[in-house]
Parts: sequence; C-alpha cells; structure tokens
Amino acid sequence: MSARSPRSRGRAKLLIVDDHPVVRQGLRQLLEQQPGISVAGEAENAREALAALKRLRVDLLICDLALGEHDGLDLIKSVCGAYPRLPVLVLSMHEESFYAERVIRAGARGYIMKQEAPEKLLAAVRRILAGDVYLSERVAPKVLTRLSGRGAAFSSPIGCLSDRELEIFQFIGAGYGTQEIAEKLTVSTKTVETHRQHIKEKLRLSDASELLRYAIQWGRGGRAF
Repeated sequence: MSARSPRSRGRAKLLIVDDHPVVRQGLRQLLEQQPGISVAGEAENAREALAALKRLRVDLLICDLALGEHDGLDLIKSVCGAYPRLPVLVLSMHEESFYAERVIRAGARGYIMKQEAPEKLLAAVRRILAGDVYLSERVAPKVLTRLSGRGAAFSSPIGCLSDRELEIFQFIGAGYGTQEIAEKLTVSTKTVETHRQHIKEKLRLSDASELLRYAIQWGRGGRAF
C-alpha cells in the first residue's frame, strides 16, 4: 500500500535522506522552524529511505547524491517509479552544472548545492511544494535547453558517461576493484570490465592507471577535468 498521499491542508511533511547525521540534524532544525513544514523522518541510505516511504506520508523527499555505498541517482529512479506523485529535491555538494540534468532526467524536481544559503534551500523547498521545478538561475537555461534536445553537448567528457558508467567511475575513484564493484552492483565482473572499457574510450584514457588517476581526481571535487 502506498504511504504517499496528495498534499494535505496541514503542514507539508518532508523526508530527509543523507548519510551524515550532522547534516540531517541541521536540515531538520532549519526546516522545522518554517511555518507549514515538518520533518516526518530521516534516513541515511537508500534502503532506509525506501522503508520509510512505505510507512510515512510525505510531501517532499530531500536527498543527497552520495549515500555511502549507495547511489543517489538509483534511489531517485526507484522513488519516482514507485511514487510518481512524490517530488524529490536533490541537495548535494556536487557541481550543479554537471548533475542537475541527470537528476531531472531521473525524475527529481530540483537541485541545490549544499553551500547555498539557507534562504535558497527554503525557496527551493517551497517552489517544489508549489508544483514547480527548482534549478539555479545560472544552470536552469542550459539544462532546459539540453533537455529539449537543442542544447550543446557537455563541456566535460564525463557528461557523456551513462549513469551506470558514472557510478562505476565513482567506485573506481573510491578505490574499489572490479570484483568489489561487481558485488556491490550485483552484476558480473565481465559487465564491469565492459563498462570500464567504455569509460576509457569516452574519456580518451589510455590505460587502467590513467583511469584510476582521473577517477580519484573527480572524486575529490566532483568536477570536470
């Protein structure tokens, strides 16, 4: 049975998903000070988030992209598939210009970076609760143009990676080997090796050492090289 219901007349109920307890606590304190908003629950990973959605009625999911060993994009796709009327706002440290289009394609309704002022986060929450989409003024025109099929290609070659290739690229940067990645994604090592080869080709990298070096560099800042 779905725990998601249409927006009630009372306070909007939010679910916070982030793997850092301090971040969750800070968000809860900020949000619960606002009129018409309450935090229904918290989760530190995808498994806890999906379990919470089965038992809670929420009007908005606020989700990080980095959830420990879990991928936030996969969580967004799962949530939007199971609860198509539940809006998702991504709150992440990763560069908006790179990730915003990916999360919108996955079904999210907005993206905001963690270094933004609290006032901007609250504006994003209220805009999405009102049924709109939230992206920064700097990124929105580019993302909407690309989504319409009229935009230019990504300036970074990493933008050409599929979501699964990006996920594997991030695992490589975190120091995981092929077997470990295969176990985490419940796929064969051959599948992982195929993705690794595609990543090297798309990024024009010559060997595994160069791939590892670039993956580590990306993991430190989440930015294009």
